[in-house]
Amino acid sequence: MNTKIISLVSIGAHPTSGRPRRAEQDARAVELGLQLAGNNLQVLHAGDVAEPALRAYLGMGLEQMHVLEQPAGADALPALTAYLRDAGAQVVLTGSQAETGEGSGMLPFLLAEGLGWPLVVGLAQVESINDGSALVLQALPRGQRRRLKVKLPFLATVDNAAPKPRQSAYGPARRGQLEADDVEVIDDELLSVATLQPAKPRPKRLKVIKAKSGADRMKAATAKASGGGGQVLKGLSAEDGAQAILKLLIEEGVVR
Repeated sequence: MNTKIISLVSIGAHPTSGRPRRAEQDARAVELGLQLAGNNLQVLHAGDVAEPALRAYLGMGLEQMHVLEQPAGADALPALTAYLRDAGAQVVLTGSQAETGEGSGMLPFLLAEGLGWPLVVGLAQVESINDGSALVLQALPRGQRRRLKVKLPFLATVDNAAPKPRQSAYGPARRGQLEADDVEVIDDELLSVATLQPAKPRPKRLKVIKAKSGADRMKAATAKASGGGGQVLKGLSAEDGAQAILKLLIEEGVVR
């Protein structure tokens, strides 16, 4: 395959110990890239080239990995955008959200916006790449799939339905090369003023069920949620539409 494919990776964290490791979804992006491009796959990371966890990606069979060397707290977006634009990449694969750092999940969207590329969210499989376009499968809820035809170049976030990453081997991890590239360091303004803390799930509002028997209560509790009343906004300006959406979010308690 002559299509240039790049997988973006980050440093993950073990869910229990917090120990640095390869990120699960990013490893799936590497696995999918290896299946598509083989040894021609390029893997890219923005951060500390001396991070030992990066070698877990090399252990998947990579001969080398490119690292845009940046200190902690630097904004990776400008460096990644400039590199991908100059590298001539046609397919860029990445996880949907980082396991460490800010972890907002916005990086793929901001990258696609800066590059002017289409973005596929929840990629499960790339079926074919021909004549300047790719045929891909997008993962949907309840195990469903949607087939999309996307023009090259494009960026895609990999879903958990994508192929499971291969185990990292010690030998290739030691032999692989980490190539550092010097880039302009730009401080992340958000991290400099924000305070990071673990996310807490919001309480789920339960509807009061009036049932006469235990069987009715069980049936009501296990029934699939049905959508309530809706509203179709037509013929409104962008400002009026945004105001209507904001009002609904405030009423539902999503925005406070």
